[in-house]
Amino acid sequence: MDDNTSILELKEKVRKFCKERDWDQFHNAKELAIGIVTEGSELLQHFRFKSEKEVDRLFNSDKRKDISEELADLLFFVLRLAQRYSIDLSIELEEKLKKSAEKYPIGRAKGSNKKYSEF
Repeated sequence: MDDNTSILELKEKVRKFCKERDWDQFHNAKELAIGIVTEGSELLQHFRFKSEKEVDRLFNSDKRKDISEELADLLFFVLRLAQRYSIDLSIELEEKLKKSAEKYPIGRAKGSNKKYSEF
């Protein structure tokens, strides 16, 4: 489904879902940002104190569904914030990638284990 679903379509699904429940009253920028952090923390709990091998095994276990659901919760809040405040995520991501490409050029960043502060 990722192959044929646009960000606009996802934002519209989220808008409709929230409108049907009269959630605009609860979804101001602050509350949505809190939701992003909260859901991000819930996602992080699955990986905390685990080695790379243990994390890889999570994706081949019954925990995969739990991780996927947390990721979907996080996406919901990101889409909802963008939808409520007319943020074009495609444009913003493109601009962010351009800035990051300048900050971390391939020749210096690729294969490097330098800390970001050394760039």
